[in-house]
Amino acid sequence: MKKLLAHIKIMRPLNLTIGAFSVIITASMLKKMDLVSLWFTALWVVVLYNAAANIINDYFDQETDRINRPNRPLISGLVRQKTALFLAFLLFAIGTILAFTLPFIATFIAVAIALPLMIFYSIIFKGMPLVGNFIIALILGLTFLFAGAALQDIKTMIIPAMLAFGLTIVRELVKDISDVEGDRNINLKTFPIVTDIKEAWILASALAILMGVGAVFPYAMGKYNHWYIVFVFFGVEIPLILTVFSAMKSPTIITAKRISQLLKFSTIAGVFAVWLGSL
Repeated sequence: MKKLLAHIKIMRPLNLTIGAFSVIITASMLKKMDLVSLWFTALWVVVLYNAAANIINDYFDQETDRINRPNRPLISGLVRQKTALFLAFLLFAIGTILAFTLPFIATFIAVAIALPLMIFYSIIFKGMPLVGNFIIALILGLTFLFAGAALQDIKTMIIPAMLAFGLTIVRELVKDISDVEGDRNINLKTFPIVTDIKEAWILASALAILMGVGAVFPYAMGKYNHWYIVFVFFGVEIPLILTVFSAMKSPTIITAKRISQLLKFSTIAGVFAVWLGSL
């Protein structure tokens, strides 16, 4: 039973749930829930790709995880390395086959853009200052564009994609601060290592302020209703404000670990804000 749960855990179910909800919310926003074959296929592409990417990430992060996250399935030995690689390959393969059944633009986004980024992120880009953060944020933003393209209305999903991108890049930078000890151990060149933890906090704060202001614009422009601003205030603005105050009061690794978890749920709140705001 422990091994079964470990094989599920390595795929990171919470992240997969966010991806799945993003597709469902896209279909709901575009009022195309009746196109079940399209949005359901897109949902599975998103889930399978993200599950495979999470496994690949854990595989290449084993050295840092021994320090930062010793309970991860590969570190605990509950999931074998060969099994993890095979599972990742299988999930990517099935997701790609499904992607080719969707409209061309959706297929292009998934196979030509998202797939290479997901594979090469852990191998090449993760250790590059800010580049790795940008790519992770881009992948999450692409989820909305992909779902919109699958349902043949990509334009409407540009704002949700930008919001997802902005929230994610803030969280990824904070997460890099929390992972400094393990990343430094294997000579990764993340932004907090190349510069300094305090400077990374300053950049994270600046991005949080920019994102906080930017998140209000869709409401001010009349794109979404009052439910959007309510959810954005409690689920997005408050966590971003806490990020800035934390950077001012206690710019440490321990603080970054707490704020990183908070910002993950902020992304979920942002997704729901867009959905409710579009009703």
